[in-house]
Amino acid sequence: MSQALHPMLNIAIKAARLAGAIINRASLDVERLTITAKSHNDFVTEVDQAAENVIISTLLEAYPGHGIQAEESGSEHGAKDSDYVWIIDPLDGTTNFIHGFPVYAISIALSFRGQIQQAVVYDPCRNDMFYASKGRGAFLNDRRLRVSKRTRLLECLIGTGFPFRKGDNFQRYLKMFEEVMAACAGVRRPGAASLDLCYVAAGYYDGFFETGLSPWDVAAGALIITEAGGLIGNFTGESDFLNRREVLAGSPRIYGQLVKILAPYSTIPEQLAAEAAAQAGEGAVDGDAVINALKSSAQTAGDGEAATPARTRIKATPKTFDRLREEGGSGTRRSGRDDSPF
Repeated sequence: MSQALHPMLNIAIKAARLAGAIINRASLDVERLTITAKSHNDFVTEVDQAAENVIISTLLEAYPGHGIQAEESGSEHGAKDSDYVWIIDPLDGTTNFIHGFPVYAISIALSFRGQIQQAVVYDPCRNDMFYASKGRGAFLNDRRLRVSKRTRLLECLIGTGFPFRKGDNFQRYLKMFEEVMAACAGVRRPGAASLDLCYVAAGYYDGFFETGLSPWDVAAGALIITEAGGLIGNFTGESDFLNRREVLAGSPRIYGQLVKILAPYSTIPEQLAAEAAAQAGEGAVDGDAVINALKSSAQTAGDGEAATPARTRIKATPKTFDRLREEGGSGTRRSGRDDSPF
């Protein structure tokens, strides 16, 4: 890598390569691995844990005052109150890995006061290193990345991820999948969200959507996409996605077109309604007014622009929840400060 990299990004790349070496060695004899099911169709191996351990030890050796948020160990390592938090998925695509299907990656992101500043996604099978620093662009190895220039969804290749956990809403997904598939040139599902997001940044995909994702699945890829000129948010086009378990990404023109399709399937209205309902004594609005406001905000999302709905406090009722599930809607923009020292 010829360009000068931020020191924290250099450490993340070092950690990713060390984890990649562990994963590559283990891939030579997958049959000998001990595999544990965390839940239905959600697996972890000793390789996940070994890769995570080497990533954490490498990061904390360089920055002992930083916090850690990792898929397998949570936040038990690192400083608990640091402004800097490393968000780690040591092996994204474990199911692919244990089947010998060569699509998986290591994902490492650094958050400073809630803003992602450094990002690395490493594909050890192809020795492909995707990386980005906030404000400095996104790269694959030494090549600068830019999202695709296609403007018609009908000509686009879209990535996705199928729901696989017990309790996932398969029927909702099948309906949105059908709409997207009919509107584009093709849909692909390799099975590693961090790589999918990098493929949007590289222009291999024109867009990507998935539900049920966790912060460590998307944090690094999110910065890589935005530094490549793309957009990422939830299904309503809003920036509040990291902890909302729904992600939509794409080039600016295609992102706006996908928002129009996916906004009615967003679970954000249900989440906001549940949060507001939990706040006893807060003001209430009529359920029909909430639904109409959410739907209209989704409809106003133009090509390449996110919707900006009114901030409405919701007092949920059972009927409101039923209507929201049937009709969908939009979410609320949450703006964060950007007072990074980088």
